Amino acid sequence: MNEMIFIVEEDVDGGYCASALGVSIFTQGDTIEELKTNIKDALKCHFDNEAEIPKIIRLHQVKEEVFAYA
Repeated sequence: MNEMIFIVEEDVDGGYCASALGVSIFTQGDTIEELKTNIKDALKCHFDNEAEIPKIIRLHQVKEEVFAYA
């Protein structure tokens, strides 16, 4: 696996949550920079061999917006 995709969403309490596609890796952070650091830490914990960690990490940011029609 050369790359891994994380879905990033804004948390209702502030900060960000990220979940990997196809792998049970979840983490959060108060800022995007903190989230990136926490993703790296989560990858180190998930993979026994550091050589197996994907070299490319893609962050797909999802932002939900609600508005009234009328």
